[in-house]
Amino acid sequence: MISKADQILLAKKGISEQKVAEQLKNFVTGFPFLKIEAAASVENGILVPDEQQIQSYLATWDEYCKSGKEILKFVPASGAASRMFKDLFSFLSAEYDEPTTDFEKKFFANIKNFAFYDELDDTCVRNNGATIKELIESGKYKSVVFNLLDFTGMNYGSLPKGLLKFHSYDDMQRTPVEEHFVEGALYARMGEKVRLHFTVSPNHKDMFVELVARRKDYYETKFGVEYDITFSEQKQCTDTIAADADNKPFREGGALLFRPGGHGALIENLNDIDSDIIFVKNIDNVVPDRLKGDTVTYKKVIAGVLVALQKKAFEYLQLLDSGKYTQEQIEEIIRFVQQKLYCRSSEMKHLEDCDLVLYLRKKLNRPMRVCGMVKNVGEPGGGPFLAYNSDGTVSLQILESSQIDMNNPKAREMFEKGTHFNPVDLVCSVRNYKGEKFNLPDYVDPSTGFISHKSKNGRELKAMELPGLWNGAMSDWNTVFVEVPLGTFNPVKTVNDLLRDAHQ
Repeated sequence: MISKADQILLAKKGISEQKVAEQLKNFVTGFPFLKIEAAASVENGILVPDEQQIQSYLATWDEYCKSGKEILKFVPASGAASRMFKDLFSFLSAEYDEPTTDFEKKFFANIKNFAFYDELDDTCVRNNGATIKELIESGKYKSVVFNLLDFTGMNYGSLPKGLLKFHSYDDMQRTPVEEHFVEGALYARMGEKVRLHFTVSPNHKDMFVELVARRKDYYETKFGVEYDITFSEQKQCTDTIAADADNKPFREGGALLFRPGGHGALIENLNDIDSDIIFVKNIDNVVPDRLKGDTVTYKKVIAGVLVALQKKAFEYLQLLDSGKYTQEQIEEIIRFVQQKLYCRSSEMKHLEDCDLVLYLRKKLNRPMRVCGMVKNVGEPGGGPFLAYNSDGTVSLQILESSQIDMNNPKAREMFEKGTHFNPVDLVCSVRNYKGEKFNLPDYVDPSTGFISHKSKNGRELKAMELPGLWNGAMSDWNTVFVEVPLGTFNPVKTVNDLLRDAHQ
């Protein structure tokens, strides 16, 4: 099945023939559903710190920031904003010329409230010789939208979200990238240093670099910090092969077709980061300064929880390494693994002393993450669960609905009873107790991928996404959940979301 031309393409991408064969096999067999024990809840796996604990965790994090350890904020920012404007693209191709749907009416009725209004107005004048107001009064609504989305105008239909104007201030408009500058200075600074890393698409990297070069000095002066800002692109070796209806390689003009492997591919980018603690947050989940209070407080809280747990785990690992421990200390470690790290095994009580120590050591000596969880109010997204792992243990996991067998009445009931969902609010510890970096791909569960159905030039194809970054790619991490306020989650899925109070 693999031709000479295929071999050249695979070598260029850094993908082995064995990897292609494994992926094609996944199209045949599919991915198994995960077995779940329960949805995580406040009574079962989600911490809700009281005011005294909050102050303690804040102090713990502030102290850590002075320790000289490396801290970094990691922001996936490669996604295009085209889906944000799906309704406006539909309006452009509609047979009618005036706003008809509720979405269209809302957009035009509130157009002055968008942070990009002034630039759009200037663009309309330049391209059409008329302001937005004049175009609307003459019924040329589509000209306004065209100027917003097309490359001859502002090109918002093709840009990534990170480069769009989201928020208005008295003296400027800010992009999400700039809001992450601010967040970094408020909770991820090491003395005067703030490290930020954005994953970007190759097509847009130069635009991100230009924005940083233009705006970095302003924020450094404003917050008295020095930014270290880096970028990376999704690696070609993480692309996945597409398959046809018969699960054979999908070819276009004779060449194999590969597709990006989804956000799970970014575990490779995360693995390349040289840092002790890494915050992970999506590019579009930002708010104006007036609403940043809870975000900053709870980012520090979950980081404080992480540092406290990490410190204890490191102490236990050093104790186990020494060989000088008592039965009481072993029981203390068991309680920590079960009650603080929420990792349980029904087989543990049958283990001999030596095997028990090996088991505890394995569970302690792995990457750790603390994840903020918000109360479920019907927003789409994965959720927190207690799930079974391949070794028979049960631990906390973030699962997507596609990983749960909805035809299983018990599993469906657990999913529907979920009280919280995942806003992608993570802080990660990626070094072991000896200061060595974990190799993060070693902690991925390869059986948690996802197959979707797409089309290419009118032909149906099957695409495969790698285990998600905060799902299967982190399934063998120690995971802890903390409830955070709903106000810390304000994603922008459509352009009209920018009209919500959280973005005004």
